[in-house]
Amino acid sequence: MNTDDNVTRADRPGESIKYKNLLINFTTEFNRTWNPRSASKPGVFWRPAPAPDLLPGFFPLGDMIESGEDNINGKRVAAVVCEGELQGGDSAPEKALSRPDDYEQVWRDSGLESDGALWRPIPPDGYVALGLVSSAGDEKPSLHAVRCVRADLVIASSLGDSIWNNWGSGTNQDFGAWHIKTPVAAAGEIYFAPGTFVGFKNITHPSTQVAAYSLRIQIPLQINPAPEVPVLSGFIAPAPLETSEATQIATLPWFAVEDDALRPLERLSKSPHYQLERTDRYVLAGHGHNTGDKSKLFRWTAPRALVRMALQLFTRITSIEVTTEWPIRSLNAGRPIQFSARLSKNFTHTETSSSGWTTSKALEVVASVPKNEMVAVYQLQSHYQLRRKDGTEVAVNFAYADRDSLYFTDYPPKDSDVAAAPLPVTNSPTATDTAP
Repeated sequence: MNTDDNVTRADRPGESIKYKNLLINFTTEFNRTWNPRSASKPGVFWRPAPAPDLLPGFFPLGDMIESGEDNINGKRVAAVVCEGELQGGDSAPEKALSRPDDYEQVWRDSGLESDGALWRPIPPDGYVALGLVSSAGDEKPSLHAVRCVRADLVIASSLGDSIWNNWGSGTNQDFGAWHIKTPVAAAGEIYFAPGTFVGFKNITHPSTQVAAYSLRIQIPLQINPAPEVPVLSGFIAPAPLETSEATQIATLPWFAVEDDALRPLERLSKSPHYQLERTDRYVLAGHGHNTGDKSKLFRWTAPRALVRMALQLFTRITSIEVTTEWPIRSLNAGRPIQFSARLSKNFTHTETSSSGWTTSKALEVVASVPKNEMVAVYQLQSHYQLRRKDGTEVAVNFAYADRDSLYFTDYPPKDSDVAAAPLPVTNSPTATDTAP
């Protein structure tokens, strides 16, 4: 553990992310392992050092390399991992983590001022290594220095931007280090690079595929009971329905959310997770009581739920895309961790319909109501809001409703004789696309 008195530590780490029997957390503490001096530009290798009192049992997945010689403690973040326990419903054939079987040397640098090497962990069958390990001198690192991860807990990735190389060193062995770039995430998942790097004896980007991996997690989704369907109990005008509790809650890790109120590493300690809540509610669009002796047409307008400006503002503030994958951004954009993410289709309604996300028109509803009957039409709307761990709201709210979200109820209750159709409201006074 780094003992520099100037290092700023989080009071307590956030709750670990659990994926199957793997626990993932983060550290901002590092130990300097080696500083190669033979290159024309400085670079330093660092090893994540999860504090034993705060993150007992956690291991790094590989070392980090930073261009320059600045102390990165308290300024950078890396993922660390721990073996977790299986809970009800979980199944895994093997332990999530394993120590390497051995190391193979990737690069060795011998100079007047420094002597060190980089090593690739050799994982057991069914496991993969997520980063290289450095050593001052030519001695292999300890087999307990890092952990390899079971193959189903990671996702194959590619090379990202260059971090450092030894161009101009004059040595007979070139070396280059690159960030890990995650692929586009599947619906309901997040892929993220642990902070390690990929390196080999070349200072240019390779033309062939290089083995690289990112961690993968599912976006936890809590599903609560849906709101009760409204029912007319008489001929009196229906009262507004009470606001229901959140119907679905997606939990997002701190690094996947932009939050102007907290700097990136402040989120790790103050709001290690965010909750994107979806609250479904029935909103009364209109009601009509036919007191006549024959059927009668009634017309109402179901208000548009989506205000595109609110959705665009939400995305601009939080960087969360609702209906598609979130754009992959480099670390240079101010993100402490490179990742890709996508909300589940069930949570965003796009599994069955996406028309509510592409149009914000109101709906004109026409119903033929039999004599001596009353009909009410409701629109099922989903309201979204993002909250920090302490419950405070992060950004503006937005809502969703599509053309299939209308619900009719009548009194006296019976098999419905109501024929109704929702129609888009236009600005043209001569629009006649009305169907009973």
